[in-house]
Amino acid sequence: MYPPRSRRLVSACVAAAVAAGVLTACSGSSESGASTSGGTTTLVLWTHNAGNDKELGVVKQVIADFNAGQTKYKVEYQAFPQGAYNDAVVAAASARKLPCVLDVDGPNVPNWAWAKYLEPLDQPESAFAGQLPSTVGKYDGKLYGFGFYDVAVSMITRKSILVDNGIRIPTLDQPWTAAEFAAGLAKLKATGKYAYPLDLGTGGTGEWWPYGYSPLLQSFGGDLINRSTYTSAHGALDGAQALAWAKWFQGLATDGLVAKKSGDDPAVDFINGKTAINWNGSWAADQVTAKFDDALFLPPPDFGNGPKIGGASWQWAISSSCTAKDGAQAYLQFSHQTKYFVEFAKTLGLIPATQDAAAQVPNFAPGGKYRVFLDLASRYALVRPVTPAYPFISSVFAKAAQDILNGADPQKTLDKAVSDIDGNIKQNDNYRS
Repeated sequence: MYPPRSRRLVSACVAAAVAAGVLTACSGSSESGASTSGGTTTLVLWTHNAGNDKELGVVKQVIADFNAGQTKYKVEYQAFPQGAYNDAVVAAASARKLPCVLDVDGPNVPNWAWAKYLEPLDQPESAFAGQLPSTVGKYDGKLYGFGFYDVAVSMITRKSILVDNGIRIPTLDQPWTAAEFAAGLAKLKATGKYAYPLDLGTGGTGEWWPYGYSPLLQSFGGDLINRSTYTSAHGALDGAQALAWAKWFQGLATDGLVAKKSGDDPAVDFINGKTAINWNGSWAADQVTAKFDDALFLPPPDFGNGPKIGGASWQWAISSSCTAKDGAQAYLQFSHQTKYFVEFAKTLGLIPATQDAAAQVPNFAPGGKYRVFLDLASRYALVRPVTPAYPFISSVFAKAAQDILNGADPQKTLDKAVSDIDGNIKQNDNYRS
Protein backbone atom coordinates (compact mmCIF):
# COMPACT_ATOMS: atom_id res chain seq x y z
CA MET A 1 0.00 0.00 0.00
CA TYR A 2 0.98 3.59 -0.58
CA PRO A 3 1.70 5.16 2.84
CA PRO A 4 -0.41 8.03 4.18
CA ARG A 5 0.86 11.55 3.70
CA SER A 6 2.60 12.03 7.06
CA ARG A 7 4.55 8.79 6.79
CA ARG A 8 5.44 9.41 3.17
CA LEU A 9 6.82 12.92 3.73
CA VAL A 10 8.87 12.09 6.79
CA SER A 11 10.42 8.96 5.30
CA ALA A 12 11.18 10.68 2.00
CA CYS A 13 13.69 13.22 3.27
CA VAL A 14 16.86 11.19 3.65
CA ALA A 15 16.17 8.71 0.85
CA ALA A 16 15.14 11.34 -1.68
CA ALA A 17 17.94 13.71 -0.83
CA VAL A 18 20.56 10.99 -1.19
CA ALA A 19 19.07 9.90 -4.52
CA ALA A 20 18.95 13.48 -5.75
CA GLY A 21 22.38 14.40 -4.49
CA VAL A 22 20.98 17.37 -2.55
CA LEU A 23 21.60 16.67 1.11
CA THR A 24 21.22 20.39 1.80
CA ALA A 25 17.52 19.87 1.16
CA CYS A 26 17.37 18.23 4.58
CA SER A 27 19.54 20.71 6.40
CA GLY A 28 21.33 24.00 6.09
CA SER A 29 19.15 25.91 3.56
CA SER A 30 16.75 28.78 4.15
CA GLU A 31 13.49 27.60 5.67
CA SER A 32 11.54 30.35 3.94
CA GLY A 33 13.12 30.36 0.49
CA ALA A 34 13.81 34.06 0.99
CA SER A 35 16.19 36.37 2.83
CA THR A 36 16.48 40.14 3.11
CA SER A 37 19.61 42.27 3.09
CA GLY A 38 20.13 45.94 2.36
CA GLY A 39 16.47 46.48 1.54
CA THR A 40 16.38 43.76 -1.12
CA THR A 41 14.64 40.45 -0.58
CA THR A 42 16.26 37.53 -2.35
CA LEU A 43 13.93 34.77 -3.50
CA VAL A 44 15.12 31.25 -4.30
CA LEU A 45 13.68 29.59 -7.42
CA TRP A 46 14.00 25.88 -8.24
CA THR A 47 13.71 24.39 -11.71
CA HIS A 48 14.04 20.90 -13.19
CA ASN A 49 16.10 22.15 -16.14
CA ALA A 50 19.69 21.30 -15.21
CA GLY A 51 21.16 19.76 -18.34
CA ASN A 52 18.54 21.40 -20.57
CA ASP A 53 20.48 24.50 -21.58
CA LYS A 54 17.82 25.82 -23.96
CA GLU A 55 14.95 25.89 -21.49
CA LEU A 56 17.16 26.96 -18.61
CA GLY A 57 18.40 29.81 -20.79
CA VAL A 58 14.87 31.20 -21.16
CA VAL A 59 14.25 30.84 -17.41
CA LYS A 60 17.46 32.74 -16.71
CA GLN A 61 16.41 35.49 -19.13
CA VAL A 62 13.07 35.96 -17.36
CA ILE A 63 14.89 36.14 -14.03
CA ALA A 64 17.43 38.64 -15.35
CA ASP A 65 14.71 40.87 -16.78
CA PHE A 66 12.75 40.80 -13.52
CA ASN A 67 15.82 41.57 -11.43
CA ALA A 68 16.83 44.43 -13.71
CA GLY A 69 13.39 46.03 -13.63
CA GLN A 70 13.16 46.69 -9.89
CA THR A 71 15.26 46.59 -6.72
CA LYS A 72 12.79 45.35 -4.11
CA TYR A 73 13.30 41.67 -5.01
CA LYS A 74 16.05 39.56 -6.47
CA VAL A 75 15.46 36.05 -7.78
CA GLU A 76 18.23 33.45 -7.68
CA TYR A 77 17.81 30.03 -9.26
CA GLN A 78 18.93 26.50 -8.52
CA ALA A 79 18.63 23.92 -11.31
CA PHE A 80 18.20 20.19 -10.71
CA PRO A 81 18.32 17.26 -13.17
CA GLN A 82 14.76 16.34 -14.11
CA GLY A 83 15.16 12.76 -12.90
CA ALA A 84 16.09 13.95 -9.39
CA TYR A 85 13.84 16.99 -9.17
CA ASN A 86 10.63 15.58 -7.70
CA ASP A 87 12.54 13.69 -5.01
CA ALA A 88 14.45 16.86 -4.14
CA VAL A 89 11.19 18.77 -3.70
CA VAL A 90 9.68 16.05 -1.49
CA ALA A 91 12.86 16.00 0.61
CA ALA A 92 12.86 19.77 1.01
CA ALA A 93 9.17 19.84 1.85
CA SER A 94 9.57 17.28 4.60
CA ALA A 95 12.34 19.44 6.08
CA ARG A 96 10.32 22.66 5.52
CA LYS A 97 13.07 24.03 3.31
CA LEU A 98 11.32 24.64 0.02
CA PRO A 99 12.28 27.56 -2.24
CA CYS A 100 9.84 30.40 -2.85
CA VAL A 101 9.20 29.66 -6.53
CA LEU A 102 9.35 26.24 -8.15
CA ASP A 103 8.22 24.42 -11.25
CA VAL A 104 6.01 21.35 -11.05
CA ASP A 105 4.88 18.80 -13.61
CA GLY A 106 1.22 19.54 -14.29
CA PRO A 107 -0.24 16.19 -13.16
CA ASN A 108 1.50 16.58 -9.79
CA VAL A 109 -0.09 19.94 -8.94
CA PRO A 110 -3.06 18.43 -7.02
CA ASN A 111 -0.79 16.16 -4.97
CA TRP A 112 1.61 18.96 -4.09
CA ALA A 113 -1.26 21.31 -3.26
CA TRP A 114 -2.92 18.69 -1.03
CA ALA A 115 0.42 17.95 0.66
CA LYS A 116 0.71 21.70 1.46
CA TYR A 117 3.79 22.23 -0.69
CA LEU A 118 2.08 24.94 -2.73
CA GLU A 119 0.36 28.25 -2.11
CA PRO A 120 -2.61 29.30 -4.30
CA LEU A 121 -1.74 32.01 -6.79
CA ASP A 122 -3.15 35.37 -5.78
CA GLN A 123 -4.35 36.15 -9.29
CA PRO A 124 -7.80 36.07 -10.85
CA GLU A 125 -8.58 33.16 -13.15
CA SER A 126 -9.42 35.71 -15.83
CA ALA A 127 -5.67 36.45 -16.08
CA PHE A 128 -5.24 32.95 -17.54
CA ALA A 129 -8.41 32.83 -19.64
CA GLY A 130 -6.46 32.84 -22.90
CA GLN A 131 -4.35 29.80 -22.03
CA LEU A 132 -4.81 26.20 -23.08
CA PRO A 133 -6.76 24.65 -20.18
CA SER A 134 -4.10 21.96 -19.84
CA THR A 135 -1.49 24.61 -18.98
CA VAL A 136 -3.27 25.94 -15.89
CA GLY A 137 -2.99 23.95 -12.65
CA LYS A 138 -6.05 23.87 -10.42
CA TYR A 139 -7.06 21.90 -7.36
CA ASP A 140 -10.04 22.10 -5.02
CA GLY A 141 -11.36 25.17 -6.81
CA LYS A 142 -8.12 27.12 -6.48
CA LEU A 143 -5.43 28.12 -8.97
CA TYR A 144 -1.95 26.87 -8.11
CA GLY A 145 0.19 27.10 -11.23
CA PHE A 146 0.52 27.98 -14.89
CA GLY A 147 2.76 26.84 -17.71
CA PHE A 148 4.20 28.48 -20.81
CA TYR A 149 3.79 25.49 -23.13
CA ASP A 150 2.37 22.04 -23.71
CA VAL A 151 3.05 19.09 -26.00
CA ALA A 152 0.72 16.85 -28.00
CA VAL A 153 0.81 13.25 -29.17
CA SER A 154 -0.29 12.26 -32.65
CA MET A 155 -0.27 9.38 -35.11
CA ILE A 156 2.80 10.12 -37.21
CA THR A 157 3.02 8.62 -40.70
CA ARG A 158 3.61 9.57 -44.33
CA LYS A 159 1.05 10.50 -46.95
CA SER A 160 2.67 8.08 -49.39
CA ILE A 161 2.26 5.16 -46.96
CA LEU A 162 -1.47 5.75 -46.61
CA VAL A 163 -2.13 6.50 -50.27
CA ASP A 164 -0.14 3.50 -51.52
CA ASN A 165 -2.14 1.21 -49.24
CA GLY A 166 -5.56 2.70 -49.88
CA ILE A 167 -5.94 4.04 -46.34
CA ARG A 168 -8.00 7.19 -45.84
CA ILE A 169 -6.12 10.21 -44.53
CA PRO A 170 -8.03 11.21 -41.38
CA THR A 171 -8.67 14.80 -40.34
CA LEU A 172 -9.32 16.53 -37.04
CA ASP A 173 -13.01 16.58 -37.90
CA GLN A 174 -13.09 13.02 -39.22
CA PRO A 175 -10.53 10.84 -37.43
CA TRP A 176 -10.24 7.15 -38.11
CA THR A 177 -12.94 4.99 -36.58
CA ALA A 178 -11.84 1.92 -34.64
CA ALA A 179 -12.79 -0.28 -37.61
CA GLU A 180 -10.85 1.88 -40.08
CA PHE A 181 -7.79 1.85 -37.87
CA ALA A 182 -7.89 -1.92 -37.51
CA ALA A 183 -8.33 -2.40 -41.26
CA GLY A 184 -5.47 -0.01 -41.98
CA LEU A 185 -3.10 -1.83 -39.66
CA ALA A 186 -4.05 -5.14 -41.24
CA LYS A 187 -3.25 -3.76 -44.70
CA LEU A 188 0.12 -2.45 -43.54
CA LYS A 189 1.01 -5.75 -41.89
CA ALA A 190 0.07 -7.65 -45.03
CA THR A 191 2.65 -5.74 -47.07
CA GLY A 192 5.46 -7.43 -45.16
CA LYS A 193 7.47 -4.20 -45.39
CA TYR A 194 7.51 -3.38 -41.70
CA ALA A 195 8.75 -5.07 -38.56
CA TYR A 196 5.55 -3.72 -37.03
CA PRO A 197 2.91 -1.54 -38.72
CA LEU A 198 2.38 0.47 -35.51
CA ASP A 199 4.83 1.74 -32.91
CA LEU A 200 3.14 2.85 -29.69
CA GLY A 201 6.42 3.67 -27.97
CA THR A 202 6.20 0.70 -25.62
CA GLY A 203 9.89 1.02 -24.82
CA GLY A 204 9.06 4.15 -22.83
CA THR A 205 9.00 4.19 -19.05
CA GLY A 206 7.36 5.94 -16.11
CA GLU A 207 4.80 8.64 -16.84
CA TRP A 208 4.79 7.87 -20.56
CA TRP A 209 2.50 4.90 -19.91
CA PRO A 210 -0.44 6.83 -18.44
CA TYR A 211 0.29 9.87 -20.62
CA GLY A 212 0.47 7.84 -23.80
CA TYR A 213 -2.10 5.10 -23.23
CA SER A 214 -4.77 6.28 -20.80
CA PRO A 215 -6.18 8.60 -23.52
CA LEU A 216 -6.78 5.50 -25.64
CA LEU A 217 -8.55 3.93 -22.67
CA GLN A 218 -10.61 7.12 -22.33
CA SER A 219 -11.54 7.02 -26.01
CA PHE A 220 -12.99 3.55 -25.35
CA GLY A 221 -15.08 5.10 -22.55
CA GLY A 222 -13.03 4.02 -19.54
CA ASP A 223 -10.78 6.11 -17.31
CA LEU A 224 -8.21 5.92 -14.55
CA ILE A 225 -10.75 6.91 -11.89
CA ASN A 226 -14.33 8.14 -11.57
CA ARG A 227 -13.89 11.87 -12.05
CA SER A 228 -17.24 12.77 -10.50
CA THR A 229 -16.02 11.98 -6.98
CA TYR A 230 -12.35 10.92 -7.32
CA THR A 231 -12.95 8.36 -4.57
CA SER A 232 -12.91 5.13 -6.58
CA ALA A 233 -11.65 3.65 -9.85
CA HIS A 234 -14.37 0.99 -9.80
CA GLY A 235 -16.39 1.02 -13.01
CA ALA A 236 -13.98 3.38 -14.75
CA LEU A 237 -10.89 1.15 -14.81
CA ASP A 238 -12.50 -2.29 -14.52
CA GLY A 239 -15.79 -1.87 -16.39
CA ALA A 240 -16.82 -3.08 -19.82
CA GLN A 241 -15.22 -0.19 -21.70
CA ALA A 242 -11.93 -0.53 -19.86
CA LEU A 243 -11.93 -4.27 -20.51
CA ALA A 244 -12.53 -3.62 -24.22
CA TRP A 245 -9.51 -1.31 -24.25
CA ALA A 246 -7.36 -3.88 -22.41
CA LYS A 247 -8.27 -6.66 -24.82
CA TRP A 248 -7.58 -4.40 -27.80
CA PHE A 249 -4.27 -3.25 -26.32
CA GLN A 250 -3.16 -6.80 -25.64
CA GLY A 251 -4.37 -7.91 -29.05
CA LEU A 252 -2.08 -5.46 -30.79
CA ALA A 253 0.90 -7.36 -29.41
CA THR A 254 -0.66 -10.81 -29.82
CA ASP A 255 -1.42 -10.10 -33.48
CA GLY A 256 2.07 -8.76 -34.18
CA LEU A 257 0.90 -5.23 -34.83
CA VAL A 258 3.08 -3.62 -32.14
CA ALA A 259 6.20 -4.64 -30.28
CA LYS A 260 5.83 -5.47 -26.60
CA LYS A 261 8.88 -3.27 -26.14
CA SER A 262 9.74 -0.88 -28.94
CA GLY A 263 13.10 0.72 -29.67
CA ASP A 264 14.69 3.42 -27.53
CA ASP A 265 13.71 6.11 -30.06
CA PRO A 266 10.48 5.28 -31.92
CA ALA A 267 11.00 8.23 -34.29
CA VAL A 268 14.25 6.70 -35.50
CA ASP A 269 12.60 3.33 -36.18
CA PHE A 270 9.87 5.14 -38.14
CA ILE A 271 12.41 7.16 -40.11
CA ASN A 272 14.33 3.96 -40.88
CA GLY A 273 11.21 2.30 -42.24
CA LYS A 274 10.80 -0.29 -39.50
CA THR A 275 7.31 1.00 -38.67
CA ALA A 276 4.56 2.64 -40.69
CA ILE A 277 2.72 4.63 -38.01
CA ASN A 278 4.28 6.02 -34.85
CA TRP A 279 2.29 7.19 -31.79
CA ASN A 280 4.66 9.92 -30.67
CA GLY A 281 4.84 13.45 -29.37
CA SER A 282 5.31 16.83 -30.99
CA TRP A 283 8.88 16.65 -29.72
CA ALA A 284 9.62 14.20 -32.57
CA ALA A 285 8.30 16.46 -35.32
CA ASP A 286 11.63 18.03 -36.30
CA GLN A 287 13.29 14.61 -36.68
CA VAL A 288 10.51 13.38 -38.92
CA THR A 289 10.07 16.46 -41.11
CA ALA A 290 13.82 16.69 -41.65
CA LYS A 291 13.64 13.27 -43.32
CA PHE A 292 10.25 13.26 -45.06
CA ASP A 293 8.50 16.02 -46.97
CA ASP A 294 5.19 14.12 -46.86
CA ALA A 295 5.06 13.60 -43.09
CA LEU A 296 1.60 13.63 -41.53
CA PHE A 297 0.65 14.32 -37.92
CA LEU A 298 -2.78 12.82 -37.45
CA PRO A 299 -5.35 12.67 -34.67
CA PRO A 300 -5.75 9.42 -32.73
CA PRO A 301 -8.59 7.12 -33.73
CA ASP A 302 -12.04 7.50 -32.23
CA PHE A 303 -12.71 4.28 -30.34
CA GLY A 304 -16.27 5.31 -29.53
CA ASN A 305 -16.01 8.26 -27.18
CA GLY A 306 -14.04 10.71 -29.29
CA PRO A 307 -10.29 11.07 -29.88
CA LYS A 308 -8.26 11.79 -26.75
CA ILE A 309 -4.68 12.81 -26.02
CA GLY A 310 -2.94 13.68 -22.76
CA GLY A 311 -2.56 17.26 -21.59
CA ALA A 312 -0.45 19.27 -19.12
CA SER A 313 3.27 19.90 -18.88
CA TRP A 314 5.53 21.83 -16.50
CA GLN A 315 4.03 24.77 -14.59
CA TRP A 316 5.25 27.44 -12.18
CA ALA A 317 4.03 27.75 -8.61
CA ILE A 318 4.74 29.27 -5.19
CA SER A 319 5.67 27.19 -2.17
CA SER A 320 3.52 27.42 0.93
CA SER A 321 6.58 27.99 3.13
CA CYS A 322 7.76 31.10 1.29
CA THR A 323 7.89 34.12 3.63
CA ALA A 324 8.09 36.57 0.74
CA LYS A 325 4.91 35.59 -1.08
CA ASP A 326 4.37 39.12 -2.40
CA GLY A 327 7.72 38.89 -4.14
CA ALA A 328 6.97 35.44 -5.52
CA GLN A 329 3.60 36.64 -6.80
CA ALA A 330 5.29 39.67 -8.35
CA TYR A 331 7.80 37.47 -10.15
CA LEU A 332 5.17 35.12 -11.57
CA GLN A 333 2.98 38.04 -12.64
CA PHE A 334 5.98 39.58 -14.38
CA SER A 335 6.83 36.33 -16.14
CA HIS A 336 3.27 35.98 -17.46
CA GLN A 337 3.98 38.11 -20.53
CA THR A 338 3.30 37.05 -24.09
CA LYS A 339 6.91 37.65 -25.08
CA TYR A 340 8.06 34.90 -22.72
CA PHE A 341 5.45 32.46 -24.01
CA VAL A 342 6.81 33.23 -27.47
CA GLU A 343 10.41 32.76 -26.36
CA PHE A 344 9.76 29.38 -24.77
CA ALA A 345 7.94 28.18 -27.89
CA LYS A 346 10.59 29.40 -30.33
CA THR A 347 13.49 28.10 -28.26
CA LEU A 348 12.03 24.70 -27.42
CA GLY A 349 9.75 24.06 -30.39
CA LEU A 350 6.86 23.37 -27.99
CA ILE A 351 3.22 24.41 -28.25
CA PRO A 352 2.68 27.99 -27.00
CA ALA A 353 0.14 28.06 -24.18
CA THR A 354 -1.76 31.05 -25.60
CA GLN A 355 -3.19 31.93 -28.98
CA ASP A 356 -1.58 35.37 -28.79
CA ALA A 357 1.83 33.74 -28.48
CA ALA A 358 1.05 31.19 -31.19
CA ALA A 359 0.30 34.00 -33.62
CA GLN A 360 3.91 35.19 -33.17
CA VAL A 361 5.51 31.77 -33.65
CA PRO A 362 5.47 30.89 -37.37
CA ASN A 363 5.33 27.11 -36.87
CA PHE A 364 2.24 27.40 -34.65
CA ALA A 365 0.46 30.35 -36.26
CA PRO A 366 -2.58 29.56 -38.44
CA GLY A 367 -1.30 27.63 -41.45
CA GLY A 368 2.01 26.95 -39.72
CA LYS A 369 4.03 23.77 -40.11
CA TYR A 370 3.11 22.49 -36.64
CA ARG A 371 -0.23 24.21 -36.12
CA VAL A 372 -1.82 20.76 -35.99
CA PHE A 373 -0.31 20.17 -32.54
CA LEU A 374 -1.94 23.29 -31.13
CA ASP A 375 -5.22 22.20 -32.68
CA LEU A 376 -4.87 18.71 -31.21
CA ALA A 377 -4.13 20.15 -27.76
CA SER A 378 -7.04 22.57 -28.02
CA ARG A 379 -9.60 20.01 -29.16
CA TYR A 380 -8.62 16.66 -27.74
CA ALA A 381 -6.35 17.11 -24.70
CA LEU A 382 -7.62 15.67 -21.44
CA VAL A 383 -5.66 16.38 -18.29
CA ARG A 384 -4.76 13.44 -16.12
CA PRO A 385 -7.07 13.01 -13.11
CA VAL A 386 -7.06 16.12 -10.94
CA THR A 387 -6.56 14.35 -7.64
CA PRO A 388 -3.76 14.07 -5.06
CA ALA A 389 -3.94 10.32 -5.69
CA TYR A 390 -2.64 10.74 -9.22
CA PRO A 391 1.04 9.83 -8.63
CA PHE A 392 -0.13 6.52 -7.15
CA ILE A 393 -2.72 5.99 -9.88
CA SER A 394 -0.03 6.65 -12.47
CA SER A 395 2.29 3.97 -11.14
CA VAL A 396 -0.52 1.42 -10.78
CA PHE A 397 -1.80 1.99 -14.31
CA ALA A 398 1.70 1.83 -15.79
CA LYS A 399 2.27 -1.59 -14.25
CA ALA A 400 -1.18 -2.85 -15.23
CA ALA A 401 -0.78 -1.72 -18.84
CA GLN A 402 2.65 -3.33 -19.08
CA ASP A 403 1.32 -6.58 -17.63
CA ILE A 404 -1.64 -6.60 -20.01
CA LEU A 405 0.56 -5.99 -23.02
CA ASN A 406 2.75 -8.90 -21.93
CA GLY A 407 -0.14 -11.33 -21.71
CA ALA A 408 -1.66 -11.01 -18.22
CA ASP A 409 -5.38 -11.67 -17.86
CA PRO A 410 -7.00 -8.31 -18.67
CA GLN A 411 -9.92 -8.46 -16.22
CA LYS A 412 -7.89 -9.75 -13.30
CA THR A 413 -5.20 -7.14 -13.94
CA LEU A 414 -7.72 -4.30 -14.05
CA ASP A 415 -9.48 -5.60 -10.93
CA LYS A 416 -6.16 -5.63 -9.08
CA ALA A 417 -5.39 -2.08 -10.24
CA VAL A 418 -8.76 -0.86 -8.99
CA SER A 419 -8.27 -2.59 -5.65
CA ASP A 420 -4.87 -0.96 -5.20
CA ILE A 421 -6.11 2.50 -6.19
CA ASP A 422 -9.22 2.34 -4.03
CA GLY A 423 -7.18 1.05 -1.10
CA ASN A 424 -4.77 3.95 -1.41
CA ILE A 425 -7.57 6.50 -1.54
CA LYS A 426 -9.30 4.97 1.47
CA GLN A 427 -6.04 4.82 3.43
CA ASN A 428 -5.55 8.52 2.79
CA ASP A 429 -9.09 9.39 3.91
CA ASN A 430 -10.17 10.19 0.35
CA TYR A 431 -7.36 12.76 0.20
CA ARG A 432 -9.40 15.29 2.07
CA SER A 433 -7.49 18.51 2.57
